[in-house]
Amino acid sequence: MKKKHHNVLVSIKKIFFMILGSILASIGLEIFLIPNNIIDGGMTGISIIASYLTNVQLGIFIFIFNLPFVIVGYRQIGKTFAISTIFSVICLSTGVTLLHPVSGITQDILLATIFGGIILGVGVGLIIRNGGSLDGTEIIAIILEKRSAFSIGEIVMFFNLFILGSSGFIFGWDRAMYSLIAYFIAFKTIDITVEGLNESKAVIIVSDKNKEISDAIIARLGRGITLLDGKGAYSGTQTNVIYVVLSRLEIAKLKNIVNGFDEEALITITSVEGTGKKYIKKAIH
Repeated sequence: MKKKHHNVLVSIKKIFFMILGSILASIGLEIFLIPNNIIDGGMTGISIIASYLTNVQLGIFIFIFNLPFVIVGYRQIGKTFAISTIFSVICLSTGVTLLHPVSGITQDILLATIFGGIILGVGVGLIIRNGGSLDGTEIIAIILEKRSAFSIGEIVMFFNLFILGSSGFIFGWDRAMYSLIAYFIAFKTIDITVEGLNESKAVIIVSDKNKEISDAIIARLGRGITLLDGKGAYSGTQTNVIYVVLSRLEIAKLKNIVNGFDEEALITITSVEGTGKKYIKKAIH
């Protein structure tokens, strides 16, 4: 009974954040980007161009253009993902339709680009974080990735560069360049929203000053570390390799600590998924 109650609460939470994400994405588009002829990538970008050329409501094109990809996603990826995506697309279509009569709040092209990109990125990030998607190109990229040598990110980037480049023939090349900036800002904001500012990073440090560096990390960052046995393949020298898990906000501090003792130290940083706070604080002590 408790598990069922928990699942209901989780579902409600996901629905709430998908609606909130759609609202924010609608604001980013209709209040900042579209009034200044700046477009987004993917199916949304194509929908903006089609709406501009035909004077038909943007929300209609967003729904129509994404629907075939959602159907494909239902068959190839899964029912839950497809339902979450179509729900998010419907919310976005409704949001841009309701906000369309509202005038943009700034005609400053740079401000519109920056704030539109940020707000759009947060909205899309919330939707992705809760299991949905707003763009059909992401679905097709997931499918094509299994059948090609390209990653999902590379496939999506190819689509978007083509779409953003095409906007230059319609809105002018200055607007196309601003669209590229807005897309980059949104892309990075999505990354932060999905992964969080406190995303865990695993750091491996190879240095002859491992004892001094280890002590400094413990004293100045308050993090526990793990010392791994290492041996140089060429020199045969035995050494300790430092392994520590940090938040992304602590990476710069860590680099300063390491460089203060050994500027020639080798530092390798990778993302850590599914690492709980308890693990970060206690398990590596």
